[in-house]
Amino acid sequence: MTRTDPAQREEDALLGRPRRTALLTAGVVAVTAVVFALVADHGVLAHIQRVDNAWLRLMVSGRTPPLTAVAKVFNVLGLVYVTLPVRIALAGFLALRRQWWRLAAFAAAIMLSEVLIGSLKGSYDRARPPGSLVATSGASFPSGHAIAASVTVVAAVIALVPAGRRRTWWGAAAVAFSIMMGLSRAYLGAHWLSDATAGILLGTSCALVTALVTDQFQRRRNPGPRPRRAQRPAGVGPPRHARNG
Repeated sequence: MTRTDPAQREEDALLGRPRRTALLTAGVVAVTAVVFALVADHGVLAHIQRVDNAWLRLMVSGRTPPLTAVAKVFNVLGLVYVTLPVRIALAGFLALRRQWWRLAAFAAAIMLSEVLIGSLKGSYDRARPPGSLVATSGASFPSGHAIAASVTVVAAVIALVPAGRRRTWWGAAAVAFSIMMGLSRAYLGAHWLSDATAGILLGTSCALVTALVTDQFQRRRNPGPRPRRAQRPAGVGPPRHARNG
């Protein structure tokens, strides 16, 4: 008997419960669209700006050396010099394991987010808060750090962790990390709170949408794994009732 090479085995479905993921994705995308639409409305933006101003004053009044040090660590983690090697390493790992569908979902999420960051920043062209504690460049809305962090960690969890309870817990940790990244941007004065919120939502949306689309392509290409037959030890024939059939 010959054993199947693990590298040649058919990949498990990317999503364990695609319908539930579709509902979650629709909800996140809808909230994301609402946030971007509100910020695009100058009348609504004036009200949002009041909240952003109040949040910035709160952050400035609560700054302490330890919190500032932690926030600056998050600032470094969101730089392209960190995110790019991490993304390449994750893609390389998936390629070595020949998990092509997971690699496709991860790569598509990253590419989609990168395309959207530049175009959206140019379209909204929002000024950054005054007095940032870290170097910044470009427009403020949405937060590039928040987008990069959320899309990378959420897409990585989907690609690396099998569907099930473990993925749920890792997904919650990824969202928590994304929120921490967003809060750190507002704390440092590099972005308004609404910039960070929009970035977290957009990055998460990119990861979920590309995973859902990739899963559908995978299921159409591979309708489903064949049920495995129980293996009998060599030399053992069929059950007695089968012989007498």
